[in-house]
Amino acid sequence: MARLKAFQGVVQQNADIADSLVVYIEEAHPSDGWRSTDAPYQIPQHRRLEDRLNAAQLMHLEVPGCLVVVDSMENSSNAAYGAFFDRLYILQEGKVVYQGGRGPEGYRISELRDWLDRYRKSMEKSSNLVINM
Repeated sequence: MARLKAFQGVVQQNADIADSLVVYIEEAHPSDGWRSTDAPYQIPQHRRLEDRLNAAQLMHLEVPGCLVVVDSMENSSNAAYGAFFDRLYILQEGKVVYQGGRGPEGYRISELRDWLDRYRKSMEKSSNLVINM
């Protein structure tokens, strides 16, 4: 949950330059499978889309102000983006411009924050060029 709080901070700090989206995929540590004892919620493996939608509601409570969508039961988004089980992406005009490492080891909010900070500075620099012309 600490990562989610850090993500929420980045979302709020950059709401003026970036839209944020969470794609809720299959449960990484289902309570009826490879479970994590320190997980704040005990969520069983999703058997139906309704199960996944209910679990996503809990996620939405953790990241207010951020759109949360749900992957299909075929896990098509998970497979397409190689999340397994969390991953950060930045897309611009439909193209991936930042791909974080696979979680949990490669999930680095600091890299996401740094990318957005550089982007913000480049936008400010561009706007200064327009004003000075």
